Amino acid sequence: MRTYRFLLLLVSLLCSIPASASHAYAQFGDIKYPAGFAHFDYVNPAAPKGGDITLVPPTRLSNFDKYNPFTLKGSAPPGLGALVFESLLTGTLDEPTTAYGLLAQDVTVATDKLSAVFTLNPQARFHNGEPVLAADVKHSFDQLTSLAAAPQYRTIFGEIKGVTVLGERVVRFDFRRVNAELPLIAGSLPVFSRKWGGGKPLDQIVTDTPIGSGPYRIGKVNFGKDISYERDPAYWARDLNVRRGLFNFDRITYKIYKDNTAQLEAFKAGEFDYIQAFIAREWARAFTGKAFDKGELIKKELKHGNAGDFQGFLFNLRRDKFKDVRVREAIELAMDFEWLNRQLFYNAYTRVRGYFVGSDFEAQGKPSTEELAVLAPLRRQLPPAVFTDDVPQPPFTSLDPASGHTLRDNLRRARDLLAQAGWTYRDGALRNAKGDVFSIEFLDNSGSMGRVVTPYARNLEKLGIAVNYKVVDFAILQKRLDVFDFDVISNRLIGSEAPGTELLERFGSKAADTEGSMNVIGIKNPAVDALLDQVISAQTRSELVARLRALDRVLRHGHYAVPHWYGSVHRVAWRAGRFEQPAVTPRYYQPESWVTSVWWASPANRAQAAQEGK
Repeated sequence: MRTYRFLLLLVSLLCSIPASASHAYAQFGDIKYPAGFAHFDYVNPAAPKGGDITLVPPTRLSNFDKYNPFTLKGSAPPGLGALVFESLLTGTLDEPTTAYGLLAQDVTVATDKLSAVFTLNPQARFHNGEPVLAADVKHSFDQLTSLAAAPQYRTIFGEIKGVTVLGERVVRFDFRRVNAELPLIAGSLPVFSRKWGGGKPLDQIVTDTPIGSGPYRIGKVNFGKDISYERDPAYWARDLNVRRGLFNFDRITYKIYKDNTAQLEAFKAGEFDYIQAFIAREWARAFTGKAFDKGELIKKELKHGNAGDFQGFLFNLRRDKFKDVRVREAIELAMDFEWLNRQLFYNAYTRVRGYFVGSDFEAQGKPSTEELAVLAPLRRQLPPAVFTDDVPQPPFTSLDPASGHTLRDNLRRARDLLAQAGWTYRDGALRNAKGDVFSIEFLDNSGSMGRVVTPYARNLEKLGIAVNYKVVDFAILQKRLDVFDFDVISNRLIGSEAPGTELLERFGSKAADTEGSMNVIGIKNPAVDALLDQVISAQTRSELVARLRALDRVLRHGHYAVPHWYGSVHRVAWRAGRFEQPAVTPRYYQPESWVTSVWWASPANRAQAAQEGK
């Protein structure tokens, strides 16, 4: 017995011994850049500082009313989080599961993987000149996991048990369980000064100027409309290897326009410099004219290696009419994507198939042996088709009358599914046994979905479904989303090369009951929760692949959304002669952050900005 106790004590002591400190952390051990590396491969380390760039937010925003991006109420200006606030570690654009020291000069993960210690860089400074200390890190964590913060932070950081200050610049994160992603999550914590807000609770910090440590500070503001960020000439990390060649513009300005037409015309008129296009018709027909013909405006489709985005019409399962999977599948059958692609999209898109489209994590065909091993313990909670059938594909339509897949064929299948679910056509409408009419309200804040909803509505109306397409202001839309007051909403989720803990916020049962969460669908499925638990505890990439494919398969059998479409390129346009960029393009990037962080101003741009500065 004494020998056994001694062995237990020895194992405990060995597990508590920390591994050596490292300049980086990789979820699966694949660190590309060695300690002391000079700069990232995709930057120009000699990029000159100066000049400016003006752009518009990639997502529609009608105004902003606060300088606090961490709370639920209100809208923060675009760019604030990325330009003003920093985290302990920073990711790269060429590695999906690795991060390098930023505010923290190194990270040490305990042998038992239940904690990680970060040592802060002694050079790290907030904009007020004060050092970034361990107490600020703990303060930031405590605030972001409190009820005063937006609820998604409590989900994202929910596997972190607590933060302990070990020294002035040393802080430890303790984890609730072994999860190889948790050191990355801890390293992603946005850090702000304890003095921001003068002691007020986080949700009462509204227009107080942020005290962050990032490369930019808030500059000139036309409150609610336009905002400029000024590069901090005394930026503490300007010579750090993870910042060398980055954030080169002296000024970054975001302009906000009420609608797409006004925005595009303003771009052609020279009111701003850079724009990303999301609508195929606009790209083909509206991004034209003399300025493009003369080469004054450049229009390009940029290749990338990103996983495909998930986009679709999301059902609100909190509405009784959407609780039956047969109803959701029937509504899905009424969308004729092939017609939309031909008539509206210039055949520019590929149909979204699942939640991890175009990545290693997308489910294919019948479940593999590895997937079945993941799914087997959940057999009683899942329909048999999950184990025996090919993964559901979005319906398609054919012009061949004999194919069995014409729109008419799909609508017949939809009618039968609705009847099985208790909805039949009588008295001029689709009704349930109580006589209630089946109606759907599609919410939109830009009006751009109107041309999609209109033909889709015609198909739904053939089934007896009453359709209302409603365009509301962004602030109203956001408020209704926060309290889940909607029928169907169009939503886009950026693809990820390493999905993990953020999926709890999108699909987890706990998030479904939390106002303001990203689980707008309202999925509350114990099998999905069990799969999410396995995903975030994956210790190898092969485990992650099998578990995410199993999750994708189960979600697709649930028909929680009507899949939309995605593109394999970024469509962007910019003013000629104002910018330069490195020869190397990273594999994984979003256009806005790539441009604002990696590009630099041309000599003419810098000269003009210097002249205007006088």
